[in-house]
Amino acid sequence: DSQGMAVSMTSSIEDGFGSRLMVNGYLLNNELTDFSFTSVDAAGVPVANRVEPGKRPRSSMSPLLVFDKKSKRLTMSLGSPGGSAIINYVGKTLLGTQDWGLNLQQAINLPNFGSRNGPTELELGRTPQFVVDALRARGHEVVLNEQTSGLQGVERNAQGWFGAADPRREGTAKGE
Repeated sequence: DSQGMAVSMTSSIEDGFGSRLMVNGYLLNNELTDFSFTSVDAAGVPVANRVEPGKRPRSSMSPLLVFDKKSKRLTMSLGSPGGSAIINYVGKTLLGTQDWGLNLQQAINLPNFGSRNGPTELELGRTPQFVVDALRARGHEVVLNEQTSGLQGVERNAQGWFGAADPRREGTAKGE
């Protein structure tokens, strides 16, 4: 803003209606699914990520602020919902803007892709078939699935600030 403040947001309540509980008009999240479902392993050793008072759930939230190295000014703010795929969504968009020369909206529009320590995941309906074939030819286990990222952000360009919103969800970028 005019005072140099910025925000990057990851909005996640774990499911379409979170915990299914509402308080004062707000849906409560259901981050308990980010804990281990067992408290001890097969050897009886306590699991580090067990549910326990005072603990925080593991989360893939990765709100991002990008600054210009020379001027130290903010150049981009980016975030997304999406559970454990958030890091893939934000990483894809960062690569698109910083390494591939795309503006923020073009980078958000790219097909989502990534891996979460398993098969290569590609976005169903947006990934070109030649990419799927090339990865499989190189030995990748490829899974095509829906990936409704919900990325949103702002980027500074020569004309000022440029807003962008993911076409996969209902958001739009507006403002001056």
